[in-house]
Amino acid sequence: MVNTRSRSGLLAFEEARALLTARGIPLVAAHALSKPKRLRSVLEEAIASGARRILVGGGDGTISCAAQVLMNRDVTLGVVPLGTGNDFARSLGIPDTIEAACDVIVGGYTARVDVGLVNGRPFLNAASLGLTTAIAKRLTQELKQRAGKLAYPMAAAAEMRTLQPFHVRLQAEGRTLELDALQLVVGNGRYHGAGNMVAPDATLDDRRLHVYAITAPSAADGSGERTGLGHLQDVATLARVALGMRSGGHLEHESVVHLDTARLTVETDPPMEVNADGENVGMTPMRFEVASAALRVYAPAPE
Repeated sequence: MVNTRSRSGLLAFEEARALLTARGIPLVAAHALSKPKRLRSVLEEAIASGARRILVGGGDGTISCAAQVLMNRDVTLGVVPLGTGNDFARSLGIPDTIEAACDVIVGGYTARVDVGLVNGRPFLNAASLGLTTAIAKRLTQELKQRAGKLAYPMAAAAEMRTLQPFHVRLQAEGRTLELDALQLVVGNGRYHGAGNMVAPDATLDDRRLHVYAITAPSAADGSGERTGLGHLQDVATLARVALGMRSGGHLEHESVVHLDTARLTVETDPPMEVNADGENVGMTPMRFEVASAALRVYAPAPE
């Protein structure tokens, strides 16, 4: 199944089908879906008909939607990354070319990976609030189609103009933290935001959530006043932290607080929208936990 609305989905559908057929993978059915809302019903029909290997091509939103249907079932998911971010495939170590992704499926090695839960709703990569949620709202289908991998930095630059800190209370395994933050990320996998790291030691099978918050220098004096200078301080902090996000070095920045936990409760003032794998999942407060080894996927074989 391929989401033809993903950035390269329409062109990739026939190529992926031809590659898999040539490599001896029999395709009982193939669907090019232009309406993503049909994905759930098509997956349910495939499972009901006896399918035990389901291959899905699309971006992180499509793969996350498929995982919600396939988790805790006797089905193996094959991932062909065709989107803008492809963070789940990146966390699995699946290359971002169609041919290489098909080779992983043909290789036949399977792994069981964790699925994050936010108020019971599954997610694969990360849930976030603050800046990243605002950026996700700007990432329209039109922008992603037009700008490709530049869509994320373009949306981020636009959002910086109205950036505001928020107060957050985190409760994790007997520990409570209260922070004034610009961004909070709760990761299930290693990557989010088109290749930014949640944490360099995060894996999809470690049964842990990896959490980081970027605190706001403008709120450090506790006065509640936020001047134009304070806004500039916050923007400058985000820029410096961003320099380390590809390598995981952002966790060493003095304005970043990070932890890992099996369960987490998040409360904010004011209430904040929460985004998980590119979709709005509601407002805080939110409860996070891990569904361990809940999804079986094709992955590169260990070396």
